[in-house]
Amino acid sequence: MKKSSFLNKLKKEDSLKIVEPSEEISESYLIKSDKCIQVAKLAYDAGVYENAVSEAYYSIYNTVMSLFFKCGIKCENHSGAIILIKELFQRDILPALKCGAS
Repeated sequence: MKKSSFLNKLKKEDSLKIVEPSEEISESYLIKSDKCIQVAKLAYDAGVYENAVSEAYYSIYNTVMSLFFKCGIKCENHSGAIILIKELFQRDILPALKCGAS
């Protein structure tokens, strides 16, 4: 299975590992997420849509990182994070990232 081999590759590269759960690190990622969404809104209101989308993406990504650290997972790869969300929580975050999602 492609997903499993990719995740195994990340483990070997130390980009994916089990760590001690950390409320402090989890909270720091939520703070980063909040700042990103604030900047996304400012960029959107200024008509700088490409930057707004980028900041909105990083808001989502930082929220995912917060969840992972709460669970004791460290993942330093965006694709790996998406796969883990699907595999561990039976959720697909990709539809939320598509244009026109409601």
